[in-house]
Amino acid sequence: MAASAVLLASCTSGSNDGKASKDPSSPAASGSQAATEPSQKKLTEQAQAALTAVHSGKMVEAGAERVIDGIHTEPSLSEGRTYRLNLACVGNGSARLTFTPASTGTETQVPCDQSVVQQRITAHKPIRIDVDGTKGSTGVIAWRIDII
Repeated sequence: MAASAVLLASCTSGSNDGKASKDPSSPAASGSQAATEPSQKKLTEQAQAALTAVHSGKMVEAGAERVIDGIHTEPSLSEGRTYRLNLACVGNGSARLTFTPASTGTETQVPCDQSVVQQRITAHKPIRIDVDGTKGSTGVIAWRIDII
């Protein structure tokens, strides 16, 4: 069906001059964007599978984001309880894990090579977890916080 939409878009233009439409909202322009979605879905599945392989404890919070968007979460953790944060990045480059307050955990580099980075967290007050991709990094980061 997408092929017929591309063919239709390339046969028409707003000025009837016989040239292909360059309207960014046309199906031809959005077709390349749709082609990247399966790869993002595949990367997400790979990152989540890496986390599943090291799963331990009861899950508190989990998710997956594009590296360029990063992870920015303030999980509801019980004071005095110990948790394990697991991160897996699949793609190219790396990301940087930071905590607020900084005493919550160790600032760590997360390589986008499908390996799992783990941090032990003991909650003493509300915390914020940020994982930001380094310049030029691409892919998906998945995370999971378990009570241990």
